[in-house]
Amino acid sequence: MTAPVALSCGEPAGIGPELAVRAWDELRSACPFFWIGDPAHLPPGTPVREIMDPSDTLSVNERALPVWPLSFGGPATPGRPDPAHAAGVIAAIETGVRLVQSGAAGALCTAPIHKKALIDGAGFAYPGHTEFLAALAGVDRVVMMLASPALRVVPATIHIAIAEVPGALTPDLLRDTIRITADGLRQRFGLRSPRIAVAGLNPHAGEGGAMGIEERDWIRALIDGVNLPGVTVTGPHPADTLFHAAARDRYDAAICMYHDQALIPIKTLDFDRGVNVTLGLPFVRTSPDHGTAFDIAGKGIANPLSLIEALKLARSMAQTG
Repeated sequence: MTAPVALSCGEPAGIGPELAVRAWDELRSACPFFWIGDPAHLPPGTPVREIMDPSDTLSVNERALPVWPLSFGGPATPGRPDPAHAAGVIAAIETGVRLVQSGAAGALCTAPIHKKALIDGAGFAYPGHTEFLAALAGVDRVVMMLASPALRVVPATIHIAIAEVPGALTPDLLRDTIRITADGLRQRFGLRSPRIAVAGLNPHAGEGGAMGIEERDWIRALIDGVNLPGVTVTGPHPADTLFHAAARDRYDAAICMYHDQALIPIKTLDFDRGVNVTLGLPFVRTSPDHGTAFDIAGKGIANPLSLIEALKLARSMAQTG
């Protein structure tokens, strides 16, 4: 891949701008990327070179952070989100999608956004970043994967209450989640024969109906009926024995039934290097697995490792795909 990674700025009052600079200083020629945003929002003293084409990244990357400039119309104060910046944040995402879809950028990495500021300032109509990207790409269903060197996990249901999970977890949703995950492992991670483990919904995967009936009534039959050539799908497995070292050696990704079932193990095993990957888009998209962190924004203490890993993984996935 010769096209660089595009990094959208995210919320300018959060830790995104300062982490972009630290990631550039760490990666430079190892993973060329350019930042999309208002140069005035970067930390004072940042060496910046505005670019007119993503291909210019490679010629300036060693000496300065390449920036695709967008004017937000005002300064950003760390820790204090300003709804007036909402249109600029959205434009940065749209620009990144446009550039990666055209092939000018090889992949898209997105810094965290602040949904309330986007709603207050621009009437943002999407539950989150991922849904907005899916709409821009014209895709009906995508899958969120959290990936690190230690583990890859996919929650079938995401930001909903535990009480709502059994109703939201439908055969169609689980079947699509398995299919999109398998396609992503092959196309984006280069696994010719991916192995997918599916966790149970209930304790002990229902224990034959004694602790829940979903596994007995339909989950096991759905898994047994999956017909994806070259893909091994097993389960439902008891979630409490799915994430120790020996178990992790037996699969390439674990599909979990709800948010915390997936995110607790990966954040326990590899908190700083987890990367959010969106599978099912027609382009590569990654994001660091953290938020805007307003409480530490501008203090120079935020850990850049997740963003660094997100940029590196975006480049690797683009090269594979």
